[in-house]
Amino acid sequence: MALDEPKETDETFEIEGFSYIVDKALLEKAKPIKIDFLINGFKLDCGIDFGAAGCNSCTSCG
Repeated sequence: MALDEPKETDETFEIEGFSYIVDKALLEKAKPIKIDFLINGFKLDCGIDFGAAGCNSCTSCG
């Protein structure tokens, strides 16, 4: 998640006073997308299985 301005390739959703902008191509791959606001930040659930790639190739794990 990041702050951004909408582009022609984005879908915009207005939910409870917040605007959410998602790239249309990513939305097709990731839907359904669910964002929950927690005390310590946000929790994002979507249809992409990030665990499927494994963590052998990244350097940010740990």
